[in-house]
Amino acid sequence: MANLVDVLESRWWKEAEELQAAELKICSKVLSVEHPSTLTSIASLASTFWNQSRWKEAEELEVKVMETSKMILCSEHPSTLTNMANLALTYRNQGRREEAVELETRKKALGVEHPDTLTSMADLVSTHLDQGRDKKAFKLMEKCVTLRTRIVGTNHPNTLSSRTALLGWRTAELEIS
Repeated sequence: MANLVDVLESRWWKEAEELQAAELKICSKVLSVEHPSTLTSIASLASTFWNQSRWKEAEELEVKVMETSKMILCSEHPSTLTNMANLALTYRNQGRREEAVELETRKKALGVEHPDTLTSMADLVSTHLDQGRDKKAFKLMEKCVTLRTRIVGTNHPNTLSSRTALLGWRTAELEIS
């Protein structure tokens, strides 16, 4: 059954890739490469590559989107910061932890309590875990849960996700002790 799921999923991604490539071609021709809709098309194609673990292809497109977004919108625009966070996740998946940390700059631009900053904070937790800095990751996730609870609410999906992760770590810690 798993093989069937893999085959169906691979066909779906291939179809998505073909449609996104066609959309990108049209947007680039009709709107220009710098148009926000074209950048969204590029980012969508990068996401499709990312979801297939095609990190290098995703990275190339994400760098293009980020650089163009910086040039057109500015480096502190929320869309640019989102593009930077996406690239940071791709770097992390490639084992390029230091580069990932460098790109996590939302906190400085948007402020500690902005929901996008909290998303970057949760992403940074994963980077710390990957680097073996468990205590630092644990403290950062506690802070993230506290802020998310206060800012977006107890029942927000992001708050619930962060709480679940934190609870899982606490449970594992108790089982080890």
